[in-house]
Amino acid sequence: MRIIQPNDQPTPKGHYSPGIEHHGIIYVSGQLPMTLDSREPFTGDIGDQTELALRNVEAVLNEAGSDLSRVLQMTIYVSDMELWDAVNRRYAAVMGDHRPARAIVPVKELHFGTKIEIQAIALA
Repeated sequence: MRIIQPNDQPTPKGHYSPGIEHHGIIYVSGQLPMTLDSREPFTGDIGDQTELALRNVEAVLNEAGSDLSRVLQMTIYVSDMELWDAVNRRYAAVMGDHRPARAIVPVKELHFGTKIEIQAIALA
């Protein structure tokens, strides 16, 4: 088992790792739309929040030697199902032709007032 901690990301304040690789599978912890240098939440447009959260997933995958094209499954937590169309449009733009298994889970609220959190499982 290997802990994945991107060099450009601060160590999480909570008791978890950004990613874990085990037997060729990478498990990426839920990523919020946070700017990695300052760890400030981005609370603007849901499309931009979606892309930033996906790029944070991508940063963990890249540190592990993988990328978004190797994602097997994503779970998306969204604070309001009314946002789903905008989330799906930006998600499709970022992911391109790759269509991993996916679930969307509506939640009451997310940390720091963000509207989305994304976790992933990928091949190393």
